[in-house]
Amino acid sequence: MLLTAGIVSPAAADPTPASKGVEDTTAAQIAALQDIKRSLTQAESKVDSALVVEQRRRANATAFNRLPALQTGVKVHSGNTVVVDIRAVSVTDELVTAVKAAGGGIRSVSTEGKTVRAQLPLAALTSLSARGDVRRVEAAVEYKTYNQQNRVGQPVATASTKEDKARRIESRTRDALAAPRAAKTSEGDRAHAADTARGEFHVTGTGVKLCALSDGVDSLATSQAAGELPAGVDVLAGQEGDGNEGTAMLEILHDIAPNASLGFATAVNGDASFADNIRALRFRLGCDVIVDDILYFNESPFQDGIIAQAVDAVSADGALYFSSAGNEGNVADGTSGHWEGQFVDSGVGVGKFAGTAHDFNPAPTAKQVFNPLSDSSGNVPVTLFWSDPLASSFNDYDLYLANSQGNVVSFSQGVQDGTQDPYERLTTPASAFGLRLAVVKYRGDDRYLALSALGGRFKDSSDGLKKFATPGVTRGHSAAKGAISVAAAPANNPLPFDLEPGDPANPRGPYPNAFDGSQKPERFTSDGPRRVFFAPDGTPSEEVRQKPDLTAADGVQTSVAGFNPFFGTSASAPNAAAIAGLVLSGNPGLPAAEVRQALTATAVDLVEAGVDNRTGAGIVRADLVLAYTGASPQPLAKAAKPSVVNDSDGSQYLKPGTTATVTVPVVNTGDGTAASTSLVLTTPTAGVTIAPRSKYYGNVEVGQTVTNTFKVSVPASLGVGSAVRLDARVTFSGTTSPTTSSFTLNVGEPSRDAKTFAYTGPVVAIPDNDTTGASVQIPVTGVGRGAKLALSIDGDSCNANIGATTVGIDHTFVGDLVGTLTSPSGATATVFQRNGSSGNNLCQVVFDDAAAQPFSSVTSNLAPFTGTWRPTTPLGALLAEPVDGTWTFKVVDAVSSDRGSIRSVSLKINGYI
Repeated sequence: MLLTAGIVSPAAADPTPASKGVEDTTAAQIAALQDIKRSLTQAESKVDSALVVEQRRRANATAFNRLPALQTGVKVHSGNTVVVDIRAVSVTDELVTAVKAAGGGIRSVSTEGKTVRAQLPLAALTSLSARGDVRRVEAAVEYKTYNQQNRVGQPVATASTKEDKARRIESRTRDALAAPRAAKTSEGDRAHAADTARGEFHVTGTGVKLCALSDGVDSLATSQAAGELPAGVDVLAGQEGDGNEGTAMLEILHDIAPNASLGFATAVNGDASFADNIRALRFRLGCDVIVDDILYFNESPFQDGIIAQAVDAVSADGALYFSSAGNEGNVADGTSGHWEGQFVDSGVGVGKFAGTAHDFNPAPTAKQVFNPLSDSSGNVPVTLFWSDPLASSFNDYDLYLANSQGNVVSFSQGVQDGTQDPYERLTTPASAFGLRLAVVKYRGDDRYLALSALGGRFKDSSDGLKKFATPGVTRGHSAAKGAISVAAAPANNPLPFDLEPGDPANPRGPYPNAFDGSQKPERFTSDGPRRVFFAPDGTPSEEVRQKPDLTAADGVQTSVAGFNPFFGTSASAPNAAAIAGLVLSGNPGLPAAEVRQALTATAVDLVEAGVDNRTGAGIVRADLVLAYTGASPQPLAKAAKPSVVNDSDGSQYLKPGTTATVTVPVVNTGDGTAASTSLVLTTPTAGVTIAPRSKYYGNVEVGQTVTNTFKVSVPASLGVGSAVRLDARVTFSGTTSPTTSSFTLNVGEPSRDAKTFAYTGPVVAIPDNDTTGASVQIPVTGVGRGAKLALSIDGDSCNANIGATTVGIDHTFVGDLVGTLTSPSGATATVFQRNGSSGNNLCQVVFDDAAAQPFSSVTSNLAPFTGTWRPTTPLGALLAEPVDGTWTFKVVDAVSSDRGSIRSVSLKINGYI
C-alpha cells in the first residue's frame, strides 16, 4: 500500500484487461500513481500533484519501488525549498504574512492576478493550502521564450553563476568603451525595406514609445556603451529581469525605428507579474507599441487568462500589442507536436486502472491510446488542456508519459473537483527514446482536448505506433483578440542546424533584397487557428480566431552575445512591432485598429494563397504599409526647462515682489520642420502674472532650439519657498501639435546650507530575492519647500568586507539591489537599479542629480562604492510638494544567494532663503 484513505473517487470503469508485457507494466504504474491520488488529504488535493509525490517520496522512498523510472520534475533548492505560485481567493497582507511565517521568501505579489510567488520549504506547502483564502499551491508556472536554439545532440548546458555572467558583461562593456566598433544593423531592416521607407517618408519613430517584455536586459549597459542602444531606456523599476533576450529585442526595435523611445519590463516573474507588467508599460510608462516573446505553460488555448486579458486591456486603451506566435512547429512542415480534438473513449483503456484512456486513432477499426514522440523530444514541456472554464473544472483528466519498456517516467494528475483549472503538465526526460503520451479521463464528461509537446514532435515509433497531429498549436495571449501574433521567416541565412535529424533544408531569406512572395516561412513557426470555447469570465462563447496574424523576419544579427544571429519568433515579433512604430511616427493619432488593418492589407502573401494558418496575411513590408497609410515627417516641438534672470538683482531666482525675465526654449526633436511655432505660457499660481502671454517662435528646424523671453511677476505676498507653476503650450503645423509641458519654479534663493535628516533606527536586514524588500523611514521637519535633495548612503569606515558593520549598506553583489526613495506625497524615484555587479557594499555614497556620472556606469572594481553619482531617475522630481513628513528608502534584493543590511542613510535637503 502506498497510502491510505483519501477524498478523490474515480468514475466507474471496466476497461478491457491490458495485454501482457509493456501494457501491463504501464497500467500497473498508472494504478500505483492513482493510489496516491485517491489517498490525498483535503489540503494535499489543493497542491500540485508533482509536489505531493516529491514530498511523499522524500519521506518514504521505498514506497515508490513500483515506480522505478518516475521523475516528478520538481526543482528542489537548498534547504528542501521549492518555488511555488500560491493562487488565492484574494491577496491580502495577512496571506503574505502567513507565507513569510511559513519560511517563504516573496518573489512577486500580484493583487490583480490573485497570486503570490514564493520560495517555501516543501514541508510547509500543505499548511498554506489548508487556508480558506488559498485556492491552490502550484509549482511555479514556467515559461519559454522563442529564441530558436539547437537542442538536438547538444550537451546539457551548465548554468552560469551570476558572478560568471557579471564578469563577462563587465568585460564586454569595457571592450565596447575601449574599442568602439560600427553598430550592427539587423538584416531585417533591409529585408522589410524599412531603410527604404525611412529614406522615402523621412519617419524614424519620433514621438513613439516602443516597449519590450522578455527575460531580462543584463547587457543593456554593454549595448549602450557600444552605440547599439541609446541612453535613457525606460526600465520598470524592480522589473529588470534576468537574461539578455530583452536587450536583443530592443536592438531590433531601435534598428528599424531609431528615434523611438524605448522601454522594458521583465515577463519572467510569473504569469500574474507578467500581466501586471503589461499594464504597467502602457498605463505607467506610456508605451504606444508593446512586444513580447514569452509563453507561460499554463496559458489556456480555450479561454483568455490573466495575461491575455492584460493584452486586451492595453489594446482597448489604444496600444498596439505584438507577440511571438511560437516555435512549436506546424502540420504542413511535419514539425508539430500538437494534437487537439474531442475525447474518444478507447473502450479498452491502457490497462488495469481507474478511468478510461483516450483513443487517438480516428479509424473505427483501430485503437491507439498512446501518441508517440520523436527521439529528439527530450526536455520539452507537455501540456494537456480540456474544454472546461478556468478555475471551474469538474472533469478530471490526467496525463502520463511512458517509455518503450512500459515504465511511467513522468505524470501529471491533479485533482479537478470544481475549483481548479482544466490543465495538466509534465516534462519529458533528457533521453527521449521511445516516449509516448497517454491521456486518461479519471472521471467526468467527455471534453475537447489539446495536447502539446512544446518544442517536441509527434512521430511514428519504431514499434508500430502512429503519430497523430493537428493544426492549432499557437495559443495563450498571442492568440488574444487584442494581440498581433507574429510568425517567422528568415531575413538572410537559413537556420544553421536541422530541427531534427533528417529534416529537409531550412529556408533562406532575401537579404540584401527585400521580401517577396516567394519567401518560405521557418519550418518551426507555429500554426493556427485557435479555437476558443469561453469568454474571459468563463461563460460559453465559442469562436475560431485566425492566428497567426502576420509574418516578420528572424535570423537577424544583434550585438548581444548568444543572439547573433537571432532566430525564432522572438526576433520576428519586434521587427513587426518596430514597423508599426514607423507607421505611428508618420501618422500620429492613427487608431491602432487602422494600423493593424494597414499591416495586414499590405502584407506580402506567402505559401498558400490568401490568409493561411502558418503566415497569416503574409510578411510585413515597411515601404508598402507606409505607402498605404501615407506618412509625413512630423515635427515634435516641445518647451524645455526655462531659465530665470531676476530683473531686480540679476540673480537666477524668482523673489517676492519682483519681476524676472524667464527664457523658455523650444526644441524640435521630430523628423520635420515645426512651422509657425508659437508658445503660450500661463500659470495657475494665484497672484503671479506673465507678459506677454504668447510668443511667436517662427519655424523650428529639425534638431534646432529657439528661445523667447517672458516677464514673470511675483507678488510680495508669495512667500519664500512657494511654488510657481508654469504651463507651456506649444503649437505648430503638424498633427503632433500642440505639446504641453509644466515646470515648477520656487520663489526664493536656495539655501547654501543643506539640512541633514538621518535614519536613526536599528540595522534592517534586506531579505534575499524578495520583492517586499527592506524599508527605513526618515522624518523631515522644518524645511517646507525643498530646493535641492540628495540621498546619502553613509558609513564611518569604508571597506568591501562581507558583513561590514561600518558601511551604509553592507551587501554582497550590490548588482542584485534596487533602491527607491519615496517622498511624503507618495512620489517615488529610483536611486539605483541593479548596478555594481559583484562588488560589495555602499559607503559614503551621495546620490545627487548634479553629479557628473550616473551610478549605472559603476563596475565591480570600484567596490566598496563611494563618491557622488547621479541616480537612475532624478531626485528633483520629488520636490514638487513640500518636503516635511516621512520619507521612505526601500531596497529590494532581486536575485538569490546574497545578503546584507541597511545600516546608515540620510537625506540632505536645501530649503529656500
